[in-house]
Amino acid sequence: MFKQNQDIFNTLAEALAEGVILVDKSQTIIATNSSTDTIFGYENGELEGQTLEILIPKDYHGTHEGHFKGYVKNTTKRQMAVGRDLYGLKKSGETFPVEVGLNPLTIYGNTYVLALVKDITERKKAEQELSHWANIFNESLNEIYIFDCETYNFVNVNQGAQKNIGYDLTELKSLTPLDIKPHYNKEQFVEKVKPLVEGLEEKLIFETVHQRKDGTTYPVEIHLQLSILGNKKVFVAVILDITERKNYTEKLESTVEKRTIELKKALAKEQELNELKTKFLSLVSHEFKTPLSGILTSTMLLEKYKLTEQQDKRDKHIKTISDKVHYLNNILNDFLSVERLEEGRIKYSPSSFKISKVVNEVIYNANMLLKDGQQINYPEDIDGFMLYQDEKIIELALSNIVHNAIKYSSENTIIDIDITQDETKTFFKVKDNGIGIPLKDQKNIFNRYFRAENALLTQGTGIGLNIVKDHLENLKGNVYFESKPGEGTLFTIELPNKAE
Repeated sequence: MFKQNQDIFNTLAEALAEGVILVDKSQTIIATNSSTDTIFGYENGELEGQTLEILIPKDYHGTHEGHFKGYVKNTTKRQMAVGRDLYGLKKSGETFPVEVGLNPLTIYGNTYVLALVKDITERKKAEQELSHWANIFNESLNEIYIFDCETYNFVNVNQGAQKNIGYDLTELKSLTPLDIKPHYNKEQFVEKVKPLVEGLEEKLIFETVHQRKDGTTYPVEIHLQLSILGNKKVFVAVILDITERKNYTEKLESTVEKRTIELKKALAKEQELNELKTKFLSLVSHEFKTPLSGILTSTMLLEKYKLTEQQDKRDKHIKTISDKVHYLNNILNDFLSVERLEEGRIKYSPSSFKISKVVNEVIYNANMLLKDGQQINYPEDIDGFMLYQDEKIIELALSNIVHNAIKYSSENTIIDIDITQDETKTFFKVKDNGIGIPLKDQKNIFNRYFRAENALLTQGTGIGLNIVKDHLENLKGNVYFESKPGEGTLFTIELPNKAE
């Protein structure tokens, strides 16, 4: 009868894919099936009579002894070491993960334990791989959303998405992508994902805006595709927060726009400079040609007046030559001043002087240029005014303004000079009743070589005011004007009382 029972046991054991090990209470192996031999790498019958520890890694011998004795005392059918990883030891010395089920048996009054052993190496690899991918999913810095293909309800959302969007997973499972995409309604979203659903596209990439739980929004790039989860279709959306990219793009676009504007300005400036060069060459040609012609004519006429009584005629032509040479000398000085100002070669020499001294010198020289009936009104109460500035530059600036007032005013007109001074500044005002400056020309009046439309027939280089403005700005001062065409112009020179 025992032999018959043993045959039945062997038949049943060999039918199982799991390893079957029968041990007594002293942990001696009584019997194994061929699956056990295969799993542990032993020949048929080689394990019988061996202690169970031959199949257990040495690191686990100490704990195994206590677990086995405890099981024998309280024999119940159960899975061994639930919640703990178990390992077997092959004949080759290799360890591998196992799953063990224990079954108590009593045969002829003797206690035995039947162990069902399964090699779970492949399962462990799959679990580790699954755990690895789960970690990648949850720890990804990108947001990952998985939502149902039919209901659109979120099925799973990684930690990165939860952190950025502000909802936890429980809250998100009651939401759909439409709840976080303020720029889409359902019809628009259905139309958007239609190419994926109909198999026309494998993947969609598009940009939109996501809205957080707190109401704030941020730009995103969405990579969307279909997948299978269990037995149902789902969408998998990988979301890239492109706030930095958008900021960079906007900054780049702004920079490009700024550079484009600067380039346009530079091109316009170059065009303006080319026009100025052309105007300058024309100006120089005209301004030099006219006095040179006068000098040549007067020189030729001088030869005709050889008699003593013709001295007055000779004096007249000599004066003409002198005036023209003086005029040419002034033009050349202006050109040299422009060059020195551009190169920063002007050395200013401030000193203390009475303003009345400069005014007297300017008016004395200007009186020789006055047209018939023109008159200069001398400023009142300036005897006590002092300046600590470059005296020659102040005289040059005031002379230029006064001479222009004479030049662009008609006969029988008055030129008023008014000077005021406070604790920090001095103001020179020169008012004429001349032709004035056309409104469209006023913005360019201090530009080099520029001449107003109504002044083209009057001699001049268009350099004087530009030189005056540059000098005054170097001295931390300024020059500005008010003008009405046909009514006259008021120029104001503003200077600090003490040069830096």
